[in-house]
Amino acid sequence: MGNRGFEKVTFSAPCVDLTFEGFGVTRNGKDVVFVPGMFPGDEGDVQIEYRRAGQLYGKLVRLSKKSPDRIDSRCPVCSICGGCVFQKYAYEAELRYKTNKVKEQFRKVAHMDVDVLPCLGMEHPEFYRNKIQMPLGKDRKGNIYTGFYKAGTHVIVPIERCYIEDQRAEKIMLAAKRLMKSMRIDPYVEDERYGIVRHLLIRTSKHFPEIMVVLVTNVDSFPSRGNFVKALVEACPEITTVVQNVNSRQTNVILGEKERILYGKGYIHDTLCGVSFRISAKSFFQVNPIQTEVLYQKAMEAAHLSKTDIVFDAYSGIGTIGLIAAKDCGKVISVEIVKEAVADGKRNAAQNGITNYEMYCDDASAFMNRMAKDKRPVDVLFMDPPRKGSDERFLNAAIKLAPKRIVYISCDPSTLARDVAFLSKSYNVESVQPVDMFPRSFHVETVVSLTRK
Repeated sequence: MGNRGFEKVTFSAPCVDLTFEGFGVTRNGKDVVFVPGMFPGDEGDVQIEYRRAGQLYGKLVRLSKKSPDRIDSRCPVCSICGGCVFQKYAYEAELRYKTNKVKEQFRKVAHMDVDVLPCLGMEHPEFYRNKIQMPLGKDRKGNIYTGFYKAGTHVIVPIERCYIEDQRAEKIMLAAKRLMKSMRIDPYVEDERYGIVRHLLIRTSKHFPEIMVVLVTNVDSFPSRGNFVKALVEACPEITTVVQNVNSRQTNVILGEKERILYGKGYIHDTLCGVSFRISAKSFFQVNPIQTEVLYQKAMEAAHLSKTDIVFDAYSGIGTIGLIAAKDCGKVISVEIVKEAVADGKRNAAQNGITNYEMYCDDASAFMNRMAKDKRPVDVLFMDPPRKGSDERFLNAAIKLAPKRIVYISCDPSTLARDVAFLSKSYNVESVQPVDMFPRSFHVETVVSLTRK
């Protein structure tokens, strides 16, 4: 099949499964067609829309039979936004899907049959995100809107209320859009390379009355900037700092390199597991503060820390895991390659009075290799890599370092399974615990405990 004629091809079929991305799996004869918003047990008419990477995708045009796990959603755009594939799926079914997803990735990618504990969910799986970032657009009447890009496109789906974001952000977004219109501050139009504000980013603190607003702009300076910030803070006095981030590149990366503080201190604070953290515009900080504590508690349990243990924290960011571990072990060595994150991590250690913590700006693989060569002992290695997982250089260095235990925290089950398969030459899998950090999305976080053979 070519791309032509897809809009004319409609077929009736049941949904028999869910993909890695949470799309429903249907069949049109011999062809498998993936359908967003269809769940196992659903039956209906599906219209094929496009082919991507050799796979057919369709949309549900008529539902003839409902899955017993289908529920009503309060969000009017969840079917087209693409951010929440499970807003119409019962939460218990979503958790079962995520548990099975982790188990299946180990089976398919690692060829390992591991016992996976049930995914730990939230009591109230909504309004949890402490980081909200939205692109902006302008309609024909000159009204400015914010939203999310429709999946696979650069078309913004306008959103007034998002049911997974901190509710405090809604008022700030509305005020910012109103002020931008009145002050003629145009949103950036990517295709025309015209305009000023590319994204509005809001970071909220769960434990402190602090909120950061980041204006991501295409230009370094723009008219009415000072008046805009003053009016925004007057309209929303809960805002404690405003930062401008300049990104003039043609890129999908949201934040640029240059920043200036327009109001307040340029950072906010929050607390995890009793440790206080300073968070700047670029800091990596988990987006679900409630489930992050669950995740890190499970990581600490998996580490079996003792007061004499030496801990190595790789991919450490601003030091979250290492600083939480420090109170239960003898010493933490933390390594991160981003110098701004290292500065934040050292500051976080100082403000919490944590003295058994050392942080270095270095490549973790090279650092571990030097430690192994010098025969410096490590009892526990924490690793929390980005979505793409680790590489063989790092994993070989970890095996050479030979800690008694490795605790691997992952946001992608497929790269996790791949890396654990590599480590399984020298380590046994002790436990696999999924944690639902991103309710209503297909993503799942997992903590794996490995013990040296």
